[in-house]
Amino acid sequence: MISITNAGEIVHERLKRREVNLEVKRLASQVNALARPDPNTKPVVFFNASTRLVGLSLNSAFALLTAWALRLQKVPVIQFVCHSGMSRCVLGTDRNDFSKPPPCQTCIVQSRWLYSNAQVISFSYLEEAPLMNLLQDLSLDRLMEFEYQPPAGVAKGSKKTPPLPLPLGALVLPSIRWVLRRHNLQDDASTRYLYREYILSANRVAHEFSTFLNNTDPQAVILFNGQFFPEATVRWESMQRGIRTITHEVGLQPYSVFFTTGEATAYPLHVPDDFELSETQGTRLDAYLSQRFQGQFSMAGVRFWSEMKGLDETFLLRASHFKQIVPVFTNVIFDTSQPHSNVVFSHMFAWLDLVLEIIRDHPETLFVIRAHPDESRPGKTSQESVSQWIAQNHADSLSNLIFVDSDQSLSSYELIHRSKFVMVYNSTIGLEASIMGIAVLCAGRARFTQLPTVFFPATPQEYRRHAEAFLAATEISVPPEFKRNARRFLYYQLYRSSLPLGDFLMEDGIWPGFVRLKKFHPPSLSPSSSPAIKTILNGILENGDFLLDSDL
Repeated sequence: MISITNAGEIVHERLKRREVNLEVKRLASQVNALARPDPNTKPVVFFNASTRLVGLSLNSAFALLTAWALRLQKVPVIQFVCHSGMSRCVLGTDRNDFSKPPPCQTCIVQSRWLYSNAQVISFSYLEEAPLMNLLQDLSLDRLMEFEYQPPAGVAKGSKKTPPLPLPLGALVLPSIRWVLRRHNLQDDASTRYLYREYILSANRVAHEFSTFLNNTDPQAVILFNGQFFPEATVRWESMQRGIRTITHEVGLQPYSVFFTTGEATAYPLHVPDDFELSETQGTRLDAYLSQRFQGQFSMAGVRFWSEMKGLDETFLLRASHFKQIVPVFTNVIFDTSQPHSNVVFSHMFAWLDLVLEIIRDHPETLFVIRAHPDESRPGKTSQESVSQWIAQNHADSLSNLIFVDSDQSLSSYELIHRSKFVMVYNSTIGLEASIMGIAVLCAGRARFTQLPTVFFPATPQEYRRHAEAFLAATEISVPPEFKRNARRFLYYQLYRSSLPLGDFLMEDGIWPGFVRLKKFHPPSLSPSSSPAIKTILNGILENGDFLLDSDL
């Protein structure tokens, strides 16, 4: 039975959600009254089935504002929208009961709010029996590598060349890992069931979007991040036809978005060789880092630390018995950045296994393994965590190892200041440690490894050799370009590629990471009124680089 208090909270939440949606509908109506699509201009297609079920998430808001801005520039916009189009979807999967269907009706109602007064092409689900029969008895390994050639007569791909088989197993894998909150999947009946349902759903998305493209000639397709299987499938279909495909993700600044023609979770970013920070830019970056080093930051609307604790006397006393300190910073194993990172090691825990060997071989060194704070985020708790790895390997019994769990707010930056060098997988703190002048030994491809910013060995064997050399060295010589490049890269991330849309958005006061519209008039979504909108439109319509012309 729902308590009176909880019932009141539910009613209050629904009223606030309706208020948010009414704001969207009111502004959508104003945009529609001003929009005059040019019939000679090719349309832009939007698809983001994995940004929300209800409400207005940051990424769904980014797509909505961008679509409105395009329409106000006379560009036709088509919203490709799921209408019970998948048997199971990423956000609609009940992790406690995979047989439970997603809350389609709730999602459909929200879509009607968001895409009121817009041109919508929707799709619904229809199971393909031949595909189901092919999947029924496959092992997990076979499902992961499964490819499918649609039956003859199903229109697919270019009319000039034979279509490639759909790599459904690979397209689905990041979503399975994200939903199950683990990298290493268990080959059991429930995992195989979910994998089959995702493959069937991805195939349906592919069929429906391919049919849509056979009747449409868009100039661009814009997607949320491109890693979750609905968007990954649409991206694959678009790229097979040579259609310009753009993905977006949350930027580093509050209410900012990152757009790219590459994969948004890999964050491809070109920093010109001749770019150097001016004195003003350097001061601006230092002010940001000062706040960051105090734990005063958030990502995607989520603040991880309410406070940041320094190193206490107990820690300092223990550390005084060792020759040197080496922090080890981990990541969340199922995060959508990980598929891009696993190029040297097969996954993060394979790296940690090597790190543990190094720890055992060097009792003179105090190693501090720090779990990523996102591992224990409510509703997103990792099912394959570093704390579990510590317990399974009895690493907590080692006298030269301290484990800092994801819910402990110890200052990583103070720890870095006292370190001999730092080990990371692909965490952003590696970039910050380079800025602090500390040697960083990186194990996974990261956003910042696009430039020489850290030591990034090419093989596990080379990684081990670097670690041994660093541990034995009296002093580690860090190339001066590491710090320079780290500052240049971070500045570009913050002030050139993170496109601020805070003039249009604010917190909704209901859920972290969800927003509502500020009060503004549609003309504010014009290139002349907003540098961010100008950059986005130029990137979409003129093949621009999605970088702000001026950052000050």
